[in-house]
Amino acid sequence: MKLGGIDNSQINAMVAQLKAAAARMESAVPIAASGVGGINGEATAPAKLDFADALKASLDQVNTVQTTSQELGKKFALGDDKVSLSDVMISMQKANISFQTTVQVRNKLVSAYHDIMNMQI
Repeated sequence: MKLGGIDNSQINAMVAQLKAAAARMESAVPIAASGVGGINGEATAPAKLDFADALKASLDQVNTVQTTSQELGKKFALGDDKVSLSDVMISMQKANISFQTTVQVRNKLVSAYHDIMNMQI
C-alpha cells in the first residue's frame, strides 16, 4: 500500500533500522557510565570527558590527514603508478577542510575567551 509516494515496506524497514541503531547504542554504553546500577544499587558518576584530551585528539587527527596528503603528493610527483591524481586531490581537499575547520574552532574559542574576559563582575 502506498501512502503519499512512500511504500509501507520502506517505512517499516526504516523503523527497523532505527530500532537496531538504538539497540546498538544502548548496548555500547557501559553500566557504570550510564549512572545507574552501581554496587548495591548505588548510582555511579558518569565518566568525565576531558576537553584537553578531545582537543589533542582532534589536532592529532588533522595532523595525520595532512601528513597522509603530503605523502600521497610526494608519491605522485615521483611517478608512483599506484597513486592517482584524483586520490591526491581528494586527500589534499580533506586536509584543507580539516585544517579550515580547526582554524574556525580556534577562532570561536578565542572569541569566547574574549567575551568571558570582557564580562563585568
